[in-house]
Amino acid sequence: MSAEENKKLQRQVFEALNRKDANGAGELSVPECKFYGFASQTLDLEGYIQFTNGSFSIFPDLQFTIEDMIAEGDKLTTRFTEHGTQQGEMMGVPPSGKQVTVTGISISRFENGKIVEVWGEFDRLGMLQQLGLISTAG
Repeated sequence: MSAEENKKLQRQVFEALNRKDANGAGELSVPECKFYGFASQTLDLEGYIQFTNGSFSIFPDLQFTIEDMIAEGDKLTTRFTEHGTQQGEMMGVPPSGKQVTVTGISISRFENGKIVEVWGEFDRLGMLQQLGLISTAG
């Protein structure tokens, strides 16, 4: 697939996430896809869907904005921003009603029109600071 076709597929993933459709996002990956960096261990597709649905239960208004996409070969890097309001319990902390804005980067690898691996990183520290769960330095 071309870089533009991979970008189109990645946009479809983010569109599904913005609709709170973790299954729809997952359908764009192969069943044996691996997800790195989302949890303390590597996730399979089912684990990714469960992780994502858990995020939606904590932040039901979660929205993603794609900031940049850079493609080379079979990989695509996407820089994004997430916005959401904590309306569900997280790590034993009751809903705060606080809004967070978090940046992240994902790198997806594609084969035959499907995602086969994803490496994800997002500003967990910044999210915890915005929620008041960790103090900011200074």
